[in-house]
Amino acid sequence: MTQTDFGPFLLLSDKDNVLVARANSPEGLEVRLEDGTAVLARAIPMAHKIARRAIAEGEVILKYGMPIGIATAAISAGEHVHVHNIRSAYTPTHMLQDADGVSAGVSL
Repeated sequence: MTQTDFGPFLLLSDKDNVLVARANSPEGLEVRLEDGTAVLARAIPMAHKIARRAIAEGEVILKYGMPIGIATAAISAGEHVHVHNIRSAYTPTHMLQDADGVSAGVSL
């Protein structure tokens, strides 16, 4: 499928399981997906994501072909994909340490 096949949504990589809104999309909008049509259950703001297909709880969310999070619940095709149903999958950060080996300004 080409990007225009998804109406106001873009497919950034063939590997992605999400589509990105290129415009604000109203609740009730029908979006054609590979496996049928989804009706948006809520308005989707520009630059937010919807599921390209059903995503299982624990599945990695891919955008630009790269992991951006993990589904914390099952996500239906066409459903809003955002902080309410994914958690970060970014590499853990490392604290900077002062020369004496104590974390720089960080109290745990």
